[in-house]
Amino acid sequence: MIKITFPDNSERSFPKGITGIEIAKSISNSLAREVLSVTINNEVYDLTRPIEQDATIKFNKWEDEDGMHAFWHSSAHLMAEALEALYPGIKLGIGPSIDNGFYYDVDPGEGRTISESDLPAIEKKMRELARQNNQYVRKDIPKKEAIDHYTQKRDEYKIELLNDLEDGTISFYSHGNFTDLCRGPHLPDTGYIKAFKLLNIAGAYWRGNERNKQLTRIYGVSFPKQKMLDDHLAMLEEAKERDHRKIGRELELFTFSQKVGSGLPLWLPKGAQLRERLENFLKKVQRDYGYEQVISPHIGQKELYVTSGHYAKYGESSFRPITTPAEGEEFLLKPMNCPHHCEIYKFKPRSYKDLPVRMAEFGTVYRYEQSGELHGLTRVRGFTQDDAHIFCRPDQLKEEFIKVIDIIFIIFRALDFADFQVQISLRDPEDKEKYIGSDENWEKAEKAIIEATREKGLDAKIEYGEAAFYGPKLDFLVKDALGRKWQLGTIQVDYNLPERFELEYTGSDNKKHRPIMIHRAPFGSMERFIAVLIEHTAGKFPLWLTPDQVVILPISEKVHNYAENVLNFLKNCDIRALIDLRNEKIGKKIRDNELKRIPYLLIVGEKEVENNTVSVRKQGEGDKGSMNLQEFANFAKQEIEKQTEEILKIN
Repeated sequence: MIKITFPDNSERSFPKGITGIEIAKSISNSLAREVLSVTINNEVYDLTRPIEQDATIKFNKWEDEDGMHAFWHSSAHLMAEALEALYPGIKLGIGPSIDNGFYYDVDPGEGRTISESDLPAIEKKMRELARQNNQYVRKDIPKKEAIDHYTQKRDEYKIELLNDLEDGTISFYSHGNFTDLCRGPHLPDTGYIKAFKLLNIAGAYWRGNERNKQLTRIYGVSFPKQKMLDDHLAMLEEAKERDHRKIGRELELFTFSQKVGSGLPLWLPKGAQLRERLENFLKKVQRDYGYEQVISPHIGQKELYVTSGHYAKYGESSFRPITTPAEGEEFLLKPMNCPHHCEIYKFKPRSYKDLPVRMAEFGTVYRYEQSGELHGLTRVRGFTQDDAHIFCRPDQLKEEFIKVIDIIFIIFRALDFADFQVQISLRDPEDKEKYIGSDENWEKAEKAIIEATREKGLDAKIEYGEAAFYGPKLDFLVKDALGRKWQLGTIQVDYNLPERFELEYTGSDNKKHRPIMIHRAPFGSMERFIAVLIEHTAGKFPLWLTPDQVVILPISEKVHNYAENVLNFLKNCDIRALIDLRNEKIGKKIRDNELKRIPYLLIVGEKEVENNTVSVRKQGEGDKGSMNLQEFANFAKQEIEKQTEEILKIN
């Protein structure tokens, strides 16, 4: 017998070799119908995989990430089975679940292509195979047997993957006539997959390397019920309308130029104003919390990033080193701001009384992202981080960490990101080679984050293997208006860079000590944050932030002078306004400017001139009646003041 501990800490004994689905059935048939995978001692298992020792168990349903990913991973295998049936000799790369579905990278073979017009036939075959209710069967096999299997199939992609694996860690999954190299987990059978849609096709270099062959990547999504799929497809249509690239063009916020370079955004005047207001907002909050602004160059000597460890970790994704006429001198476009800030800290001796030192910078960094990975503002090659670094004593760490959480809450409140999850990202205890620093420092840093989140009452999920290479972090995953998750604010505790840069302060004992470093970026990057903000709001920004708060719409040329007077009055009241002087009918002017998401439309005709008033329309709410100029100015300012008061409330 083995002992199983449930999430409520209750315990029951079961025969050794029992499966997750059998345990679920012993509790209730309804649970057994809903569960998709189980987590056994922090490892996700198939429902049909035997449990051989005492364990903790967690049941993963559709609403749980691990349940959803088992469903989507199984769907990727179902699609691969359909592809093998339709395209004999096709070679398979990898087919993972992703945040919003699944994909499979495939090589159709010489002279063959798969296009979007082929997707309906692939879906039809998937439906046929799903209805067979074939079981997903796991089998652990020796490495040599696995290599022999794929040698016979002449599949060099799977052989390359196998060469990276150790013997004793290799498993295959089979269902119907299909077998694939995979660590799992999967659903019990294909019948669980009731509704699916293949969405699109893209090119993808094998293993993300531009020097490798380009494969065909097929994206899809699946659900347990047809209504869930219908709702998801409706959301995708709405997402197209909210696409930040589309709205960015319409509102003239940013553009790209091939002559400037892929992944290097150009901010247009309205976008620059929006971005500047976000920066000024955060600068004010930071001043209130004791930060000081610094500025560092866009490049640094290669040795700087070798010392920090960034060259080892980001060297391949950095731009090529810049050489100078001096022998052996090399510079890099900076991939991170923190090494520069370490050197700023070192410029003079520090006492324990000087700490904490809080320095902030909107610093632009550069990464050579592959062209196929670039996407609007969310994936670029040059981006500006709202970076800050706090150098503090051990007794100050928790308090400083909590203050950063408060700043992130202010930002989320200001921009209506009310729905978010908190994730504590720790290092992978099974693969410590990916990280720098001693076990002792990592344990102290991880403990500080866990204690701070508990003190703030945050229900934080712990994820192993998601830490930065130099320290653990607290990540904030925000849900936008369409329910999509975005990783925005992040806070990291770092004992390692102070060691690498030999940072010191003199303690009260008159001895030298190492400060602890906190990295934080509430926005993350300005580019990505603004992209998310555009899609979250559909371009309808809050009044305090929007580039154009008011547009004045004269009915005829006769009232243009009065419209100019209104414009000057509003500018004197610090209200951002413009005039639409086009020779168009007022109905068209209203429609066009509502499409520009301008919050207030002020219509002026001869009646308004006579009464010294404006006719007010509000975006999304319609007619607000007639107001004199001072009334409207007060009305708009009250809205801005109300928003600002709500923003600056802490907690």
